[in-house]
Amino acid sequence: MNSTKDEALKVIQGLSEHATWEDIMYELYVKMKIYSGLEDITNGKVISQENAMKKLLEH
Repeated sequence: MNSTKDEALKVIQGLSEHATWEDIMYELYVKMKIYSGLEDITNGKVISQENAMKKLLEH
C-alpha cells in the first residue's frame, strides 16, 4: 500500500501546471474525504439510507 505522502504526490502530479494552491488543497481534501469514507465502510461505520433519511428529517 502506498503511503499518504505517495498518494498526495500522485494527486499533485496529476494536476495542471497552472494549478493554484486552492486547486491543490481542494484535490487533497477530496482525496482525504474519499479515503476516510472507505475506511468507515471497512470498519462498519455505516447506516442505511433509510436511517440517514430519518435522521435528516428529524432536524
